[in-house]
Amino acid sequence: MIETERLTLRLFQPEDAPAVQQLVGAYEVALNTLSIPHPYPAGAAAEWIAANEKSFEEGKTINLGIFVRDTGEVAGSIGLVLKPEHDKAEIGYWIGVPYWGRGYATEAARAIIDYGFRERNLNRIDAGHFGRNPSSGRVMQKVGMQYEGRLRQSIRKWDEYMDVDYYAILRSDWAAAQTR
Repeated sequence: MIETERLTLRLFQPEDAPAVQQLVGAYEVALNTLSIPHPYPAGAAAEWIAANEKSFEEGKTINLGIFVRDTGEVAGSIGLVLKPEHDKAEIGYWIGVPYWGRGYATEAARAIIDYGFRERNLNRIDAGHFGRNPSSGRVMQKVGMQYEGRLRQSIRKWDEYMDVDYYAILRSDWAAAQTR
């Protein structure tokens, strides 16, 4: 569990499935997230939560729920896909529409990046976002990630080829920011 000023990041529990199902089922969330289908199938959140637990135990991924500390409400999810052979991970996140514009993605991303460097001893954390979703790029910039380039039409989402913008932060970048 990771706590920030306004959020708690923790592994999802089975009882979180209804809230996850509702939030991730929104078209706007699925639109800018590669692996989320729309419509989101009934029961898929419970299956995803169970799969996350297994993947965490195997050391492959860390998918944490983003919970509002004051209310306990699920606001979204953030995670790292670990690539231990390269001492790196890919960050991914989604925020439920009712929680957009509150800075939760930035706060959660900062926390999981700190976790990745402090606790997992990573050297690099990278991320990509669809070119049509500049808000996600602003989150990456705010947490100190550097723009590395655009892969044109590199992903297909719902029969549309999407440009993907890539960002990364190195341990040395993160460490330098800690001393400021």
